[in-house]
Amino acid sequence: MKVLVTGVNGQVGSCLVKLLKKKKILVLAVDKKSLDISNQVDVMKTVLGFSPDFIINAAAYTSVDQAEDDIENSFAINCDGPKYLARAAEDCGAVFLHISTDYVFDGNGEDEYVENDLTAPQSVYGESKLAGELAVAEVCTKYLIVRTAWVFCEHGNNFVKTMLKLAQTRDELSIVDDQIGGPTYAGDIAKALISMVEFIENGNEPEWGVYHFSGMPYVSWFEFADYIFAAAKKKSLLDNLPSLYSVPTSTYPTPAKRPANSRLDCRKIEQQFGVKPSDWQASLDNIEAYK
Repeated sequence: MKVLVTGVNGQVGSCLVKLLKKKKILVLAVDKKSLDISNQVDVMKTVLGFSPDFIINAAAYTSVDQAEDDIENSFAINCDGPKYLARAAEDCGAVFLHISTDYVFDGNGEDEYVENDLTAPQSVYGESKLAGELAVAEVCTKYLIVRTAWVFCEHGNNFVKTMLKLAQTRDELSIVDDQIGGPTYAGDIAKALISMVEFIENGNEPEWGVYHFSGMPYVSWFEFADYIFAAAKKKSLLDNLPSLYSVPTSTYPTPAKRPANSRLDCRKIEQQFGVKPSDWQASLDNIEAYK
């Protein structure tokens, strides 16, 4: 089995490569320097040259606020890139796996989003990711799109690392309490994707299309921060813990609108692939690795 992974310097991509190599799977790991996924010629040349059985696209334009002004690049990476990769997968008979986001929804209400709920992105980032989903579905037969949310791990930039860094210089922190979602450990996303690959490699044909995968339990950013500092205290990671204050989203206006509700219903991926939601609390047991 041969697997092509893009975005290998990102949170999910880096976890994917480590896990695949542990399984002795032949991997072609590419970053934006070695493969510009928005260049169709380069994508086709790389894919046909390697002839993978699976392509996992972990590359994305994730600067949510910057995307509001950088529309062209956002769509080039989040829409054109997946489309070219999916088309190349179709041409060489590979299965295409692609990571998407909760930002494809408007974030209203309190119900968990299921895969076929109406999409209504409220930001350029969300629009570009939805456009990528639609492009993949249009050009590829064997594809799996995994929407996730609130990604974190020991690698890269994320909320956990930001909180630990701020705690070193701040006595007080105000954290948003009216956005609710499921923090998701990038290593668990990688494991979920590999479970999907192995399911197919073992001769099973899944229901192609969109799946949701995120962490449980659902919390607000304030509650997530509170748990992070509790975990840090347990490991004596910080000399002093900052006092936390909950505030509404309106306290911190941003160029891009964030979903107030990022709850993703993950029953479909568990029923099809046996993949359970990410246990994000357990993923912070080694919180010293995030500092």
